[in-house]
Amino acid sequence: MLIFKLLRTDEWQTLRKEGETTGAPIDVADGYIHISTAQQVAETASKHFAGEDGLFLVALETDALGEALEWEVSRGDALFPHLYRKLTMADVIWAQPLPLENGVHQFPAGLTEAAQ
Repeated sequence: MLIFKLLRTDEWQTLRKEGETTGAPIDVADGYIHISTAQQVAETASKHFAGEDGLFLVALETDALGEALEWEVSRGDALFPHLYRKLTMADVIWAQPLPLENGVHQFPAGLTEAAQ
């Protein structure tokens, strides 16, 4: 199953350059990397990245993340994936810019269907 991490441009550049990242400041503070399912990622973008340009949508495969991936109750009592280790470039299945148009992030068509 594909799950998704939203990264700011500088965070994406760090991951590409260094091959790994501890994530955004909130990830570091919380002690894990926040990730979303296809069904959760648009709400995550609007709640935590509203109006923020320069984001990248990074796809990860749950099976490849191993035991470091835990599903924990979060927003709205939903289970969210949390990664308890650094995110590496080897974890990335694909990544693409997430354009902002008229204040709304534009996700790839069919994202929900493709992720299942």
